[in-house]
Amino acid sequence: MDILLKNAQIITLDENDNLIREGSIGIRNNIIDYIGCNKQSHEEVYSKVIDCKGGAVMPGFVNAHNHLAMTMFRNYADDMKLMDWLFTKIFPLEDKLTEDAVYWGSLLAMVEMIKSGTTTFADMYFFMESTARAVSESGMRAVLSRGLQGESGEEDLDYRIRESTELLEKYHNSNNGRIKVMLAPHSVYTCSEAYLRKVAGKSREQGVPVQIHLSETREEVKTCIEKFGRSPVRYLEDLGLLNDKTVAAHCVAVDDSDIEILASRKVNVVHNPGSNMKLASGIAPVAKMLSKGINVCLGTDGASSNNNLDMLEEMRLAAYLQKILADDPTVLPAEMVMKMATLRGAAALGFENAGSIEVGKTADLIVLNTEKAHYYPKYNIISAIVYSGNSSDVEAVIIDGNLVMEGGHLITLDEERIFYKAQKCALKLTGQ
Repeated sequence: MDILLKNAQIITLDENDNLIREGSIGIRNNIIDYIGCNKQSHEEVYSKVIDCKGGAVMPGFVNAHNHLAMTMFRNYADDMKLMDWLFTKIFPLEDKLTEDAVYWGSLLAMVEMIKSGTTTFADMYFFMESTARAVSESGMRAVLSRGLQGESGEEDLDYRIRESTELLEKYHNSNNGRIKVMLAPHSVYTCSEAYLRKVAGKSREQGVPVQIHLSETREEVKTCIEKFGRSPVRYLEDLGLLNDKTVAAHCVAVDDSDIEILASRKVNVVHNPGSNMKLASGIAPVAKMLSKGINVCLGTDGASSNNNLDMLEEMRLAAYLQKILADDPTVLPAEMVMKMATLRGAAALGFENAGSIEVGKTADLIVLNTEKAHYYPKYNIISAIVYSGNSSDVEAVIIDGNLVMEGGHLITLDEERIFYKAQKCALKLTGQ
């Protein structure tokens, strides 16, 4: 479908940071083919015209770290320390997961993400074919990874790597390039050295990037140093797992030497402020990492440790936390945190043709209704979105040039059915 968005405040996030106050965007064959003023929008050549009524149009949010089907465990195990939460509550339930539960849990996450303006996400979980099926139906853009953990050489654990290879062969660059695949060793504390070396070898052999949880807590770092004599960052560098395609989630407990390694290897870091706060993991030194040229982006983490998938909230939390950490209100300004939630996330996940509004780029866009009390008086639209915006402001979502939500109503997904099925699966898993 050819689409024209008119009467919009356009936040391009391009290299010139252009802001068009009264403009139009034309979309043809999934690509942005026109950006200009309303008077020259050539409405007659587009089959569908959407009047944005002065609202803001910006790139869709990129949730660069998530575990989608953990929506099944939302509000189930709260107010716990990370390791207790993982090993006594979450891991035992994950052993009971089924393809059906992951499918409906993933769809539930997609409903929430689309309605709050997310167009792209990275997932690390289980039964990834079920999630791929959900991605195909929803129209979203995604990086999918089968979670890996275990001891190398044990046949009953190596099947996870085989499943990752099968996922790669079947889904990488599928759905018009909307789905990519990565390898995902869970962490240094759930994978042996031999297993991590094997994953590193597979990554090089198959040309597939890696995403991993890294230095999420001080306890993780302390244990790694006691066991291997090195921080998790140095440990992964020695194992050959850090490069410019690696996506490292959290990086909360990193020191200056760790940051130098991340910068020299050009590792992509995903900041998850909501989850880190809730689990009391600490505050990642994002401003310091950015000052070293590290590509830092944003994620929500799973819905059982956040407990929502709202990237507007994540932007605000990220900005506030860094200002407190640095004791400096100028740190992490609104425009930078918006780029972390869009352009920088797209780059980290390998979707270089998304993340900004430019002619020739893929049309992954959202429309926000700014005719609400919290946007008045109107001064700086970027600041208004970051510091005042709500997920309920999202009116329309376009992914890969296709409308997936219009007027606040989902087009590709049946909300009511998904809610019913997800609730049924969740109660069966938890025995409630």
